[in-house]
Amino acid sequence: MTEKLKVAIVGGTGMVGQRFVQLLDQHPWFQVTAIAASTNSAGKTYEESVQSRWKVPGSIPEEVKNIVVQDASKVEEVAGQVDFVFCAVDMKKDEIKALEEAYARTGTPVISNNSAHRWTPDVPMVIPEINPGHIEVIAAQRKRLGTSTGFIAVKPNCSIQSYVPALHALLDFKPTKVVASTYQAISGAGKNFTDWPEMLDNVIPYIGGEEEKSEQEPLRIWGSVANGEIVKASAPLITTQCIRVPVTDGHLATVFVSFEKKPSKAEILERWQQFKGRPQELGLPSAPQQFITYFEEENRPQTKLDRDIERGMGVSTGRLREDTIYDYKFVGLSHNTLRGAAGGAVLIAELLKAEGYIQAK
Repeated sequence: MTEKLKVAIVGGTGMVGQRFVQLLDQHPWFQVTAIAASTNSAGKTYEESVQSRWKVPGSIPEEVKNIVVQDASKVEEVAGQVDFVFCAVDMKKDEIKALEEAYARTGTPVISNNSAHRWTPDVPMVIPEINPGHIEVIAAQRKRLGTSTGFIAVKPNCSIQSYVPALHALLDFKPTKVVASTYQAISGAGKNFTDWPEMLDNVIPYIGGEEEKSEQEPLRIWGSVANGEIVKASAPLITTQCIRVPVTDGHLATVFVSFEKKPSKAEILERWQQFKGRPQELGLPSAPQQFITYFEEENRPQTKLDRDIERGMGVSTGRLREDTIYDYKFVGLSHNTLRGAAGGAVLIAELLKAEGYIQAK
């Protein structure tokens, strides 16, 4: 067996960082050998730093309990110990940009869960099943950063994973207009019910910045690589509303869509059933076997029942029917901290390793 690649989790003490720790426990290709965070956590063991605020299901993996947390700002020190890093820090956008570029310039690949670089023209924002070809832009980014091995790749917003895969499978029919309302879990805000009691028995019809991301990021995902940057697509026209609902995990979307070439219901269901992407072709460790699962039952998918489909890495759809104003409407669901956050980033890293972009130093 080849030796596992060494990984640092920068921002390893927050909720997404904790998900990374959990997902990488016993990973066949990667091993967490370093964890970095703010100066408040630096110097403590990982167990000491997260014990009172461990937020994800299950316990802290044994392998990482005694890793001493390092100061994330000591870039050379952290980068020197690992082959690549996952980044999930809670900082201001310009600070995140600078930190991630500093890591990349040391020759270290950075797979980011943060939004800071999602619109940097030469940084690929990837859903591995949908736009794996965007990783080609890394060559231009490396030139700009002055490194032959370092780069930044980012994961898109968690809200779009519940409907973009379902629409992507139908791109041949040229979707023209999309209306999506997302009903988003509280873990998307890095919280649980203990530290956000006002969410109990409540719905908040606003999530800062989320609607802009949900309307624009799909167009970047569906864009193309030209002259060393990603050029966003011009269609479909997307409008969204994003609402916080009292569930722990799982973002659900209700979607209305019209097409230039309207497909039959049978054609849509066939596309969803048969859709496979590069992760399925390559048999990547975190890839769902069935990327999109359709439920025939009228009351599915349900957040609580179906968010963990394919270990939280699959997307589910249901209630597909013709609409009176748009061509069709349906419901989509994805797990926001697995497919939508840490799991999606781990899958990106697996894709980049398989395609030769991440290697042992």
